[in-house]
Amino acid sequence: MIFPKKILFSALIVIIVGFVIFFLVIRKTSENSENISPENPEQVPQTDLPLPVKVTPARRGDLIIKLRAPGEAVTNKKIIMKAEVSGIIKTLQVEEGMHVKAGELLVELDDEEYRLELERAEASRLKVLSELLVEKRFSPDEDRQLKTDSQIIQQAKKDFEKASELFKKGLISKKQFDKASSEYELTLIESGEKKEEILAASKGLTQAEIEVKRARLNLEKTMIRAPFSGIITDIKISPQEHLTSGRELFTLVNISQIHVQAKVLESEIGRMRVGREVEIKFSAYPGKIFKGQTKAISPIINPEDKTCKVVIEVNNVEEQIKPGMHAEVEIPAEIHQNKLLIPQEAVLIRGRKLAFVVEEGLAKWRYIQVGLENEDYAEVLEGIEEGELVIIEGHFTLAHDAKVEIIQ
Repeated sequence: MIFPKKILFSALIVIIVGFVIFFLVIRKTSENSENISPENPEQVPQTDLPLPVKVTPARRGDLIIKLRAPGEAVTNKKIIMKAEVSGIIKTLQVEEGMHVKAGELLVELDDEEYRLELERAEASRLKVLSELLVEKRFSPDEDRQLKTDSQIIQQAKKDFEKASELFKKGLISKKQFDKASSEYELTLIESGEKKEEILAASKGLTQAEIEVKRARLNLEKTMIRAPFSGIITDIKISPQEHLTSGRELFTLVNISQIHVQAKVLESEIGRMRVGREVEIKFSAYPGKIFKGQTKAISPIINPEDKTCKVVIEVNNVEEQIKPGMHAEVEIPAEIHQNKLLIPQEAVLIRGRKLAFVVEEGLAKWRYIQVGLENEDYAEVLEGIEEGELVIIEGHFTLAHDAKVEIIQ
């Protein structure tokens, strides 16, 4: 019974010794790791094999400080089509989402009633015209002998034109101009120059001609055409349906060019400029950036949220952007020209800001002084020269003078 106890005791001692050795190894490894601190780049262990890195040259360029603002896509060409005359739908040539061209026939109403109205108006006009011609043919000799006094008319015309010119320049009042205009009109009437117009009006010819034009216009309104190219949506009518004047038919919208209305904070609006290029992102297209241009800045601040509307114009030929979509807008607010720039990926913080450059196959760490920054680039004021190759990938574990190999 004693022998098994000795075996058990020996095994327990071996286990305890094993734990002690394991603890010491782990502690030593931890101490070594602590010594390799990001704040001490020169203590990072080196290797004889060159480490692969990616580089880019420090270059001069414009550093753009951008502002971010929420926005919404809207269209500047949208119309609710309505019937201008009543009638039964004869043909309906629209479908939801259909593309149409400007001038294309969309709806045709039964036009029989309007054709009859036009014929009646034309017949009435012809009747009045024939009566007028007969009266003129047998008018008294004194009426036929009325002659225009050209000298009087010419002088009256000159006086009127002079008064018109003076009125445009603000040298006479409207009352004086109206008086000159009335005198000119009276001269024309007294001289017989407007006798034909007066006679036609007195006999009803002028009104008859107006009725013909109105009937012709109503007939044309039975053919409903697209006022501009676009897409049909929200159709509210059916074939053979009887329409009343003013009835809504459908909506025509053109989204080949979209406006994004961004809400910019009141405190930032002074940094906005019309004409600057803008980057726009939509949640419907992750990772895709649309380009636009600042079109207008509202002169009014919304008192509720203290924001100002900035209108951005975006080409949307592929019609990916739909009105109503939420947008995230990046607007260039400040453009700082001719700055020495390196990518933000090149900037490390090990106690201070530094970057690695490549010199003759070796990584050289440089403490740098950074000026202006945006999300993509940092301005270097001190520590790196233009054209030097800064490491942007593979540099997190580099030490000073470590061997590196540049890869594409």
